Amino acid sequence: MKPQLHKLPIVDNTSFLYSQWNCPYFDKPWHFHEEYELVLIEKSSGTKFIGDKVSHFQEDDLLLIGSNVPHLFRNSDDYYNDNGSLQARSIFIHFTEDFLGEKFFVIPEMKQVNKLLQNSAMALEIKGKTKEEIIGRLQHIQNEKPSQRLVSLLEILIKLSESKDVHPILSNAFATRNRSSANNSKDTDRIHNVFEFIMENYKKNIYVETIASMLNMSPVSFSRYFKHHTRKTFSDYVTEIRISHACTLLMQDNESIAQISYQSGFNNLSNFYKHFQKITGMVPKEYRKRFLKA
Repeated sequence: MKPQLHKLPIVDNTSFLYSQWNCPYFDKPWHFHEEYELVLIEKSSGTKFIGDKVSHFQEDDLLLIGSNVPHLFRNSDDYYNDNGSLQARSIFIHFTEDFLGEKFFVIPEMKQVNKLLQNSAMALEIKGKTKEEIIGRLQHIQNEKPSQRLVSLLEILIKLSESKDVHPILSNAFATRNRSSANNSKDTDRIHNVFEFIMENYKKNIYVETIASMLNMSPVSFSRYFKHHTRKTFSDYVTEIRISHACTLLMQDNESIAQISYQSGFNNLSNFYKHFQKITGMVPKEYRKRFLKA
């Protein structure tokens, strides 16, 4: 397994990393790094794990993820089983807190940007007109000279710091706990294995006893361990994964809601409706209707 604390490559003659990723599917594991990450999902869909939050991701999603916030973008199953026709594509920028100098973001003119970077510990999702503007800037940066790229990144951060289209994904409690605790690579490997097991088996019945045994833990110890790391019970977490998959299927408008319920790991339709409405705030039919209207 790859190291979970990622050391990003240092590029000569630049103070930050701008990169485009084009591949059959996103293959980075559950990981974290010192750098802030501004990421645009240009193509593909799936489930994103950010801190203690599990949700669906799709094309044109734009996020600012703070330093040391653990995250994972996992494509839908069809990307892994495909013969190569599907593609996952993203643009991302990585930069450190001091990439413009140790005290740069402390100066009065950068007060709002400094606040933005602090808030990114909760992972920020960018919506609306701001998203449209930033996407255009990110796609244009690839053709710019290094000096202009630097100016563009600073302008993007200023724009985000002034926008009302920027929304936190995580709770402040999670962000505070994440900042105050040291990241343990062995523990990160272990929780990553748990996530992978869930993703491979969420369509079937998953028993706490099975996964606890896999980690050489008692069911009680595993339940306590899992809630400590995700702030959710194991059952609630698996349910969120199943609902996320159901949302993906509803967007495709190919199958009945009963079929989607079964394919997402629910054996009882009324139970599916109950959990779906609790998590999304609407019933499956309304969710599909709103998406198809978008």
